[in-house]
Amino acid sequence: MPPTIRKTSTGTTTVADVSDPLAPLLDLPGVADGVAAARSAVDALLGNRALRRRSADVSAESSLRGAWASAVLSGSDVALADVRSGEAVEDPFVQGALRAQSAVPTLTGTWTRAPRQALARLHAVAAADLVAAEALGRPTGGAERLDTLSLVLAETHVPAVVVAGIVHGEILSLDAFAPVSGIVARTAVRLTLITRGLVAKSLVVVEAGHLELREDYDAALQAYHDATPEGIAHWLRHCADAVAAGAREASAICQALLRGQPS
Repeated sequence: MPPTIRKTSTGTTTVADVSDPLAPLLDLPGVADGVAAARSAVDALLGNRALRRRSADVSAESSLRGAWASAVLSGSDVALADVRSGEAVEDPFVQGALRAQSAVPTLTGTWTRAPRQALARLHAVAAADLVAAEALGRPTGGAERLDTLSLVLAETHVPAVVVAGIVHGEILSLDAFAPVSGIVARTAVRLTLITRGLVAKSLVVVEAGHLELREDYDAALQAYHDATPEGIAHWLRHCADAVAAGAREASAICQALLRGQPS
């Protein structure tokens, strides 16, 4: 739990009385440098000339690759080519991740205004083939922490990479949307990067960044769950590295389009 989110003696959670509840996280070791590196990678992506006319194509490919990577991180064993061809139609995690990605453009306003509502919608579409209809959109636990997260999102103005890291860490740590908590969390990260102004369009394949850094993913999440300053710093550095890797993945998509090759 971030150090600026406190639990009172009565067990309720509150946001610490600071001007920005997440601002202290920027002082943790390596976090500011990680944010700067991620920003540089995104800036390099946004300067790619393929985006002048093919940004919609890059966004579509980013969403496809993101859904595939998120499904793999959730336990699916499918090839990207099978997702692209439609041969993975029987995999419920792939289909849930694809539906979640498709919902992103319709949820940007909701994510800014009512993040709990957006999370419920993501759960409903991602878990449609996996849980009973009456359970869709309802967290199985951690509702209080999700409320606190919503308060923090309304108050903070730290860089999007840090906010996305906290969103990701909280949802995964709570496992409130099992069995698709990971898909919900990673899609919420994409929403955060868009709505917080890092990149206006859904270009960065952040999910592929986490897949590339998979060996550190679970360890970094455990470090976050331990809630020490060092552990939170580890997680946020990992998340920044994943954004940078996801930006490079999107740049590779751009280059493939410029060469006229299949992405």
